[in-house]
Amino acid sequence: MEYLYAALLLHKAEQKITEDNLKKTLTAAGVKADEARIKATVTALKDVDIEKVLAETTIATAPAASGATPASDAPTEKKEEKKEEDSGANEEEAAAGLGALFG
Repeated sequence: MEYLYAALLLHKAEQKITEDNLKKTLTAAGVKADEARIKATVTALKDVDIEKVLAETTIATAPAASGATPASDAPTEKKEEKKEEDSGANEEEAAAGLGALFG
């Protein structure tokens, strides 16, 4: 993942994403650079329009980031409440079992 982060950092700094630049960025961040992974990352990003991908990703995540709540929140809350009730019973059972060890 750090290889992609380094590539995004280079892109943001308007630098070419080359093997040398990627290696320098990773090394500066304290990451032990793997030449094969660097080469694979540069090759994989060669024909990718990073700006377009970032724009599409921003559009896809914008509703969640803007505070809009999905319609499926209500069922999720019920599941969470049920899990909390179940965890209380499990704690009691665990405590009873521990008591038998020392009892």
